[in-house]
Amino acid sequence: MAGGQRNLICLGVVTGAHGVRGLVRVKPFTETPEGVAAYGPVETKDGAKRFAIRAKGMAKDLVICELEGVTDRDVAAALRGTELYVPRERLPQTDEDEEGWYHADLIGLRAVGIDGRVYGRVVGVENFGAGDLLEIAPEEGGETVLMGFTDENVPEVDIEGGKVVIDPPLGTFEGGTFDGAEETSETGDE
Repeated sequence: MAGGQRNLICLGVVTGAHGVRGLVRVKPFTETPEGVAAYGPVETKDGAKRFAIRAKGMAKDLVICELEGVTDRDVAAALRGTELYVPRERLPQTDEDEEGWYHADLIGLRAVGIDGRVYGRVVGVENFGAGDLLEIAPEEGGETVLMGFTDENVPEVDIEGGKVVIDPPLGTFEGGTFDGAEETSETGDE
């Protein structure tokens, strides 16, 4: 789409080929695994490739999908790492009484402590199998921090206000120490 930014939502990522006939394994980022194929054709972020998609089954936590035009293992394997997007307008409206947002809506929000301290900005939402994690780039720079995306750690998501209110566990933003102080030797020994 020339001249403007498209509002795309990532539904999943291809993790590899499945079998010899061009099927792919997709890690879904949707509420239900089969949702990865529920909103019509998918495309790459740059729009260079577009595929009709059909869910064919499950393999553990991955969805086995058929992508139109992908008919052999080599082509399917070459798609490993490809993120699959749809335009946001194809997704259902969010329920304002529930979580009135998608993970993509959190990217760029300020991460503000319950005390008002600005910790940084949300740069990603990850899930390695044990639940969602917010990836936060600290305000002062340095490595990003992963923090569990739980009601306890993130008591408020304020999309309109451009922030998530966080109550990070002790030590989360203090370089591994619990009070933010530099570690020192008690005995003075080297």
